[in-house]
This record gives sequence, C-alpha cells and structure tokens, in this order.
Amino acid sequence: MATIGENIKRIRAKQGITQDDLAKKTGIKYSTLAKIEGDFVTKPGVQMIAKIAKALGVSMEDLLR
Repeated sequence: MATIGENIKRIRAKQGITQDDLAKKTGIKYSTLAKIEGDFVTKPGVQMIAKIAKALGVSMEDLLR
C-alpha cells in the first residue's frame, strides 16, 4: 500500500506540477510539502490533505489510498 507522500508525488508528477508549484497553489511551505512527499511527515493534518487534494483536483480519498 502506497503512503500518502507517495500518492501525492505520483499524482503531482503525472500532472507535471513541481513541488514548488504545488506549494504555491496550496499555501503550504515547500519544505513541509517535501517532508510529506519524502515520508518524514507520515500523518499530515486533515486541512493540509484537503488543500493538497483540492490543488491536485483529486479527492482526499485518492491521496489516502
């Protein structure tokens, strides 16, 4: 089962969005986003997951699978 960080990275890369672009779209710091994608932060808050899902145009469930 993929981690939330792996799912974010996969979806972001598939859409051709950089980490920097995603950070700007979500208002989340680049370093925080990089930590989530790198699985250093394994349980980001619900609001953070919601912001990332909205910016990527996917459901929160897609990120949590």
